Order: sequence, then C-alpha cells, then structure tokens
Amino acid sequence: MPFDASSSSISPLMIFGLKSALIHPHDDIFNILCDSLNTAGLNFEDGDVLVVAESALATAENRVVSLDSVRLGAVAEKYAGLTGLDAREIELILQESDVVYGGVHGVLLTLRDGLLCPNAGIDNSNAPDGSVILYPEDPSKSAQQIVKSIFQKFGKQVGVIVADSRTQPLRLGCTGVAIGAAGFDAVTDKRGEKDLFGKPLHITRIAVADILASAAEAVMGECGECVPFALVRNSFAVMNPEAIGVETIPADDCMYLGILKNK
Repeated sequence: MPFDASSSSISPLMIFGLKSALIHPHDDIFNILCDSLNTAGLNFEDGDVLVVAESALATAENRVVSLDSVRLGAVAEKYAGLTGLDAREIELILQESDVVYGGVHGVLLTLRDGLLCPNAGIDNSNAPDGSVILYPEDPSKSAQQIVKSIFQKFGKQVGVIVADSRTQPLRLGCTGVAIGAAGFDAVTDKRGEKDLFGKPLHITRIAVADILASAAEAVMGECGECVPFALVRNSFAVMNPEAIGVETIPADDCMYLGILKNK
C-alpha cells in the first residue's frame, strides 16, 4: 500500500527471490514464473510488484546472438580498438543503439530508447560461450503482457518491472534500473507537495521503478544465482492498470549529458 504519513506504523517492505531452472531461448517466461512461485510457496497479492531480470526475459524471447553470425560494418573496428571489445560485439552495439556518445576500455556509452546504458545493454555474462544477450526488444510491452497474464490467472492487480544493473557516475559497484515497467506508476510526481517546513517542492519526482529494481538486486544477484524474479510486497508503488513504460527526459535536460554537451 502507498505510504501514509498519518499512520503510526508502516508495513515492512518484503522482497522474495524466486529461483528457477536455467532459462533457454523460446521458453515460456510466464510458465517459468508460475513454477518458481509455486516452488517458493507464494502467491500474488494485489499491489505486489514483480521484478524480472532482463537477461532472463531476453533469453526466453530468443535475443541471444552468436557472435559468429555477425557481419562487421565499417565503424566496428574503430570502436573495437578504442574499447578492446570484440568487433562483432561492437557491431551489435551499433545496431542496437540510437546514439553512441563514445567509449573507454571495455565499454561504449550509448542511448537506447531514451535510456543511457553501457553497450546498448548487450552482455556476454549469463550467455552461452561465443554468444551475447541483447536487451528485450520492447521491455515495457513484455512487462504489460506479464501483468495481463497474472491478472488472468490469479485475479490480482500487480506491477511488473524489467530490471538491469547500472553504475552511477564516479561510484564503484552496481545498483538496479528499470528498463521497462507496466501496471503501476513508474515515476510519481511530488511537485506541489510540502516539505517538512511547509515549503512547496518544485522539482521532486520519485523514480519508483528504479528504487524497487535496486531493492530487488539484493536478492536476485548478478552471477549464477538463478533468481530471475523478485516479488516485492508492501511497496509504495501505486497500481495503475493502464500504465506502461518508464518516463525519460531529453538529453539536453539531463544534468550529466546536458552539462557535457554544453561545455
């Protein structure tokens, strides 16, 4: 339920990791979810938020590409020299990116569907040898389908996040980020509300989906845990059956990119 400042107590946030068997291309991600839920002895409740690892979803959607199948373009070799990455992986990054801002060793900084991400989200971890995993083609659409399937099977209104990991500028380590969402308000607008001293807020928006994706990282892990789902309960997410997507802003309005572009 949403946080109520007038209440004398707050329900504890609960996060359940849901393990699964190894996921393969063309597997039914919803059937795997149901099996994982049953094994854990859990069920959905209204207001729950399900977090799905993007690599698991992408694998089930057959977004696994063998590097041997990639044909190189003219630009890939240049970026391969800059980053030290396999030129075939670079070619896929270029194909998947809307904008490439540049690179350092091991990474190209790219923009894909409004999300600033390394290597267009392409990863070779948790992929078969000689292959990489692309982002799901439309993470929010996939999330919406899972929302609908959960309602049809369980009769519960939940939110769904497709999550990846990310780094923060000048910080060591990863947190979570929502690359897709549906079924709830991914961002809540606090502008116009009052702070502790009665002053109106002018800027504050809460990145609900990103916060919950980061919380889920604590139980999902980054390595060989085989925990592709996390069930988040008693969050402050506001359910909205019509909601789909995660709001973004133009690059010129971004504190980081805007400053760098205007130097």
